[in-house]
Amino acid sequence: MATPDLAGDTELVVRHGLRVLTWPVLAPVAEVAVTTSEGGISGGAFATLNLGLHVGDDPEAVVENRRRAARAVGAGLDDLVLADQVHGAQVVVVGSEHRGRGARDVADAVARADGLVTCEPGPVLVILVADCVPIVLCDPVAGVLAAVHAGWRGTLAGVGPAVVATMAGLGANPGRMVAGIGPAISPERYQVGPEVAEATRDVLGVDAGPLLRPDDEGRWRLDLPAANHRLLVRAGIPPAQIHVAGTHTGPPGPFFSDRTRRPCGRFGLLARLRGRG
Repeated sequence: MATPDLAGDTELVVRHGLRVLTWPVLAPVAEVAVTTSEGGISGGAFATLNLGLHVGDDPEAVVENRRRAARAVGAGLDDLVLADQVHGAQVVVVGSEHRGRGARDVADAVARADGLVTCEPGPVLVILVADCVPIVLCDPVAGVLAAVHAGWRGTLAGVGPAVVATMAGLGANPGRMVAGIGPAISPERYQVGPEVAEATRDVLGVDAGPLLRPDDEGRWRLDLPAANHRLLVRAGIPPAQIHVAGTHTGPPGPFFSDRTRRPCGRFGLLARLRGRG
C-alpha cells in the first residue's frame, strides 16, 4: 500500500521489500524509484542500502544492494547503467548495449557523464547521490527518458538544460516533458561560500535572489532543488509538469547525507522506460 509523502507529487511505496520514493505521474511511462538508506546489507557508516562502490564500503555488499534496488524497478543487476559522475554538464545517450555498465565496477561506468538519456526500455538509468539533486525527466509521447545528477557545479554548468536539449534531439518536446526532482539537501542546511553565491547570480540573474539567503557566518544558504526547477523552466518545461519531492537528505529522513556524516552511503534514482505495445 502506498504511503503519501510530504508532497502530493510523490509517494513512498514498498517494492520487493524496499521502501522507495516515486512519482505516480510517471508510472504510465516509466518505472522510477528513489531508494532510501534502508533494506540492504551494508554495515557501519554505510548501513544499510548503500549503492556507492566508491565510498569505502564492501564491494560485495554494494553489488547485492544494487541487485535489490534493481528489483524495485522490475530489473536485474545487469540492466543497470551507471555514470562516472564528475559534477559537470556532459550528457550521454545510452541503449541496450550499455546495460551492465558500472553495475559491478566503477571503472566500467559511462565515462564523465552527469546526464543519461535513453529511448529504449531495456536500460535502467542510475544516478547516485547523498545531498546533490537527482532528477528524472520523461517525454511520454516520444518515449525519451533521462536521469540527471545535479550538484551545485553541474547545476550552474547547465546539466539540466543540456539533458533537455539532448532529449529534444531525440524527438522529445520540452512542453510535453514531465520532471521529478528528488530528495536533496535542504536550503536550511546547504551552506555555500560567496563564490558559489556569485556564480548562482551570474547564471540565474534576478531569479537567484529568492534562492540565496545570507547566514550569520558570512556565507549563504542555497536552495539547490529550486535552482534546478528554475533552469528546467527556462529550458521550456512547464512549471506544472515539474514535481518536487517534499523530503530532504539527512535526519530525520531515510536518505543518506554526505554533509551530515562522512563517510556515508549513496542512495540512487533508478529509471526505466516501460515497453510499448
